[in-house]
Amino acid sequence: MTIMDKVQSATRATVQGIVDREPVNYLEGGGIYGIISQGRHNLCTLEIMYNHAQDSELKERIEEAMEKLTRPLIEECEGLLKESNAQVPQFHFTNHKMHKENLNIPEDARMTDMEIAAAIGTMAKAAQINILAALHSSYQLHIGVMFRRFLDESLDWNYRLLQLMINRGWLPHVAKITH
Repeated sequence: MTIMDKVQSATRATVQGIVDREPVNYLEGGGIYGIISQGRHNLCTLEIMYNHAQDSELKERIEEAMEKLTRPLIEECEGLLKESNAQVPQFHFTNHKMHKENLNIPEDARMTDMEIAAAIGTMAKAAQINILAALHSSYQLHIGVMFRRFLDESLDWNYRLLQLMINRGWLPHVAKITH
């Protein structure tokens, strides 16, 4: 931790101690509600993609996205809504059993690892935009810091996914443009 990080941390703690925590406002609540909804759908989709994936490292990235990013974010957002006596989304998507071993799904009926990696990368970018929008619409420090933390962790995860895609040759080739 750099000196500047320590100063920022101490400043945040001081400001947080001075300002009382208020219930989430409508903008924050709307963003949080959307994040919970999207997160629950993403979990369902990631479980299915996990079962289709053949590459063990890709399965690790998917599991990491679920257990270290999506579920904790949903839980923290639900906690914020409950603290404010706001209604938590009542709908849930089906939970799918995740199989460690590769399932015998015919190739013409399952996604390839390259397609899965591209799809979860796109899902991650959509989630990051949603978190960024919620961050920009929040005025309470503790909520903004939470969104910033998850956004940073998500960007780090996305970098690791891109590294995997580069190493496996899963990124599409972009032709050079010459002038």
